[in-house]
Amino acid sequence: MNPPKFKIPSYLKALAILTLIIIIVFILIIGRSILIPLFLAGFIAVLLTPVTEWLESKKFSRIISTFFALFSSLLLIVGFIAFVVTQVASFTKDLKDVGGKLNSNLRDVDDFLKSNFKLETGIGNGIDQEYIIDMLQSNSSSISEFVLGTLGSLAGVVLLPVFIFFFLLYRDHLTKFIVKIYAENDQENIRKEIKNLRRLVQNYIIGMVKVMAILAVMNTAVLLGLGIKHAIFFAVFAAVLNIIPYLGPFLGAILPTLYAFLTMDSLFYPIGVVVAFQIIQLIESNFLTPKIVGSNVNLNAFITFIGLLIGASIWGVIGMILIIPTLAVLRKIFELSESSKPYAFLLGEEIDDEKDDLEKL
Repeated sequence: MNPPKFKIPSYLKALAILTLIIIIVFILIIGRSILIPLFLAGFIAVLLTPVTEWLESKKFSRIISTFFALFSSLLLIVGFIAFVVTQVASFTKDLKDVGGKLNSNLRDVDDFLKSNFKLETGIGNGIDQEYIIDMLQSNSSSISEFVLGTLGSLAGVVLLPVFIFFFLLYRDHLTKFIVKIYAENDQENIRKEIKNLRRLVQNYIIGMVKVMAILAVMNTAVLLGLGIKHAIFFAVFAAVLNIIPYLGPFLGAILPTLYAFLTMDSLFYPIGVVVAFQIIQLIESNFLTPKIVGSNVNLNAFITFIGLLIGASIWGVIGMILIIPTLAVLRKIFELSESSKPYAFLLGEEIDDEKDDLEKL
């Protein structure tokens, strides 16, 4: 006679899951300086894996292949940061004219409110131009501090290449570790799923880079056509922010719109920037991203929105960038086990067959 099985009450299961979530969030906050470069290194290592595998197929050792892939990626990252720094330095040279234009616009607004609504706002007195210039220049000259803040700390900058190196060097060891976790499943199938997981991350990152490159070209063409100075900087800035779903396109359009409003002589230019960026956003969301990125992520909109809020509250901007591929990876991991498949279903989009089954219920 088999002994009776002990069944945990549902409310205790819910309490255990809630406690686990609280512990995970606490660890993410406390370990920010280490976990941010660790997550970044993981995604970059997955992206660089085909490079190291190709070099190894050419009879290079794994260490040499890893060093070459890591050095190439660091050159690209440093080059991008150098581009941003030089563009911001050029951008700050034009700030002296911005204060005068802003005061002129404020006087026009003040006169309009006085003549039409009899309101005394005091904004017609203008603002301290020197204070604005000093503030903007001091902030724009601290790009290195922003990068450090994004990565968590100076330790994060140092740890990032170290983590990338070890992820690439021990990728087979990590694969075997995951296979051992799911030892009760077919090991060949688990290895296949891990390869599919790598391919998903690679396709997502490469697809997003392609979309950002196309958007940068389109944004540059629009801004150059409108005669906006620093068009390349604004275009690349908006294209990079597009990686953040929903909020990215809006944030990317704010800076060129404000700059056009403060430096150009007509409202046609800021309105033109807004309209053009809106059209580009429609093209991106309806044609570029579906065709290039496709359904690699396959997360439902509600989970994506909640994830963005959680990522922003825990890790800031970098959290909003990392949360989407992280949730996509978690969804794939949840699909490896029957007990965790309901959580994969929760994260993913409903397919037509599942919708039909729910409607029958």
